[in-house]
Amino acid sequence: MKQPVYFVAEKFTSINGEGKKAGELAVFIRFRKCNLRCSYCDTAWANRNDSPAEEYALEKLVEEVEQTGIRNVTLTGGEPLLQPDLDLFITELMKRNHAVEIETNGSISIQHFSELTYRPDFTLDYKLPSSHMEKFMLTENYQYLNYTHDVVKFVAGSVQDLEKALEIIQKFDLLNKAKIYFSPVFGEIDPKEIVAFLKQHQLNQIRLQLQLHKFIWNPNQGGV
Repeated sequence: MKQPVYFVAEKFTSINGEGKKAGELAVFIRFRKCNLRCSYCDTAWANRNDSPAEEYALEKLVEEVEQTGIRNVTLTGGEPLLQPDLDLFITELMKRNHAVEIETNGSISIQHFSELTYRPDFTLDYKLPSSHMEKFMLTENYQYLNYTHDVVKFVAGSVQDLEKALEIIQKFDLLNKAKIYFSPVFGEIDPKEIVAFLKQHQLNQIRLQLQLHKFIWNPNQGGV
């Protein structure tokens, strides 16, 4: 039987810069291709169907992750859920005691992956108005969230974005379905404005999260 092949735009080890494991070491697998074009995307170079990528057979990619000695694996992109046979890669990693997190843009169903025997964790975006991609959000995904394991992330570039985030959180009862993070579009909104918004609305369960890697390294540096 022929092994699945994955198109990897970038593979590296670093700390998680965001998400519930921020600050922890992880192996990052960045897959090429994305179905969205967010206004603030910082990995647009990986988003095309023909973006530069290395082809990996399933066993080879699992082996290279294993060789790092690092338990956390973050699957990102592009949009990782566009990769055929991604469930096979996840299963092989988790059988080997890796903790797998998928960073997904919120426009593709997570149902199949949420029902796997070896279920990954999700960091699920909701694209706010300043992204120009809000119309693609698939809110049906919220029924598949697990409060213990999953995060819904709102990347805000303005106070108007924050107001829309609060509307979505309340409409879909997200505080009872997942951890909720607010993150600023780097350079577009002062984090102090997000803190003020949290205080104004007494949002006790929502976290402000800054992208650690953009403070440790040059904000435009890749592979970190």
